[in-house]
Amino acid sequence: MKLLKLVPDNTNINFLKLRLPFYIISLLLMAASVGLVLTKGLNLGVDFVGGQMIRATFTQSQTVPVGDLRETIGKLGYGEPILQQFGKPNEVSIRMKLPEGSDQQPDLANQMANKITAAIKVGHPDARIDGVDSVSGKVSGELFQTGMLALGLAMVAISIYIWIRFEWQFGVGALFALLHDVTLTIGMFALTQMEFDLNIVAAILTLIGYSLNDTIVVYDRIRENLKKYRRMPVPELLNLSVNETLSRTVVTSLSLLITLLALLVLGPNVIFGFTAAITLGIFVGTYSSVYMAAPILIWLKVSSASFVPTETALDRQEKLARGESPERP
Repeated sequence: MKLLKLVPDNTNINFLKLRLPFYIISLLLMAASVGLVLTKGLNLGVDFVGGQMIRATFTQSQTVPVGDLRETIGKLGYGEPILQQFGKPNEVSIRMKLPEGSDQQPDLANQMANKITAAIKVGHPDARIDGVDSVSGKVSGELFQTGMLALGLAMVAISIYIWIRFEWQFGVGALFALLHDVTLTIGMFALTQMEFDLNIVAAILTLIGYSLNDTIVVYDRIRENLKKYRRMPVPELLNLSVNETLSRTVVTSLSLLITLLALLVLGPNVIFGFTAAITLGIFVGTYSSVYMAAPILIWLKVSSASFVPTETALDRQEKLARGESPERP
C-alpha cells in the first residue's frame, strides 16, 4: 500500500519570488496591530488590572439582560460595572473595581462579591454564578510587568541561542519572525477585545516555542545547503531549503490544527482565548518561518562563506609542508 504524502517529493515552489510584497503586507499588519493596541487597547483581565470578576450564566434566557443586570449591580453603590459577553450569548463577565481600603482589609472585597452575587440571584433567579476572582491592584500590576518581561526575555534568549548556533544574521531573522508572530497575535486581541490575561501570556510563550522550532528546522537545512551548494545563488538555495522542509512543516501544523480546531468548537469557554491565540499562532508561525525568517537572510548578506572556516597563515604553512596547495584567500 502506497503511503499518502501531503507534499510530493518533487515539490519546487518559488516561495521567495513574492518575498518583497509579503514583507510589505507583514509590516503593514504589524503596524496595524500596534495601532490597534494604542487606540483600542487590550481588554485586560482581572489578572492585570486588579478588581473583582464574577462570571454568570442565565440558564433560562438566550441572551444576557444587560440593562437590568447593570441596574441591579449599580444600586449596590460599588460603582459602574463592566459587563462583557463571555462565551455564549447568555454568559456574562462582570468586572468591578475593588472597594477603597481593600488592600488593608481584604474582607471588603469578599463582602462586595457576596453582595453582588446575592443581588444577582434575587433579581435574576435563573442566574448561575460560575466563578468569582479577585486580584489586588498591586499584585495585578506586578503580574502584568512580569508577564511582559517574560515575553521579552524569551525572544531575546532565543535570538542569542540561534546567534551562537548559527550566525548573527540568523539570530536577527529569528527575532524578527518572533516579533512578527507576537505582534499579530496581540493585535488580534486588540481587534476582537477578547480578554487578555495570564492564560494568553502562556499561549504566546507557547507560540514562541512553536515558531522557534519551525524556524530552526528551516535554518538548519539552509546551513547544510550553504555548505553543500556553495555556488548556488542564495535565493535559489533558500527556496530549495524551504521546499525540503515543507513536508515536515505541513504535517506538524495540520496535526496541531486538528486538535486546536476541536478545542475551539467543543472545548470549554474558559480556554477559548488561549486556544484562539495558539490557533492563530500556528498560521503566523508557519508563515513567518517561510516568508519572514528565510528572505531576511538575503538582505543580511548571508552566503556560503559564512560557514567556511577562514584559512590562517599557519594553516597554509602546514599544507605547504605536507605538499598540498593552500587555498587562495
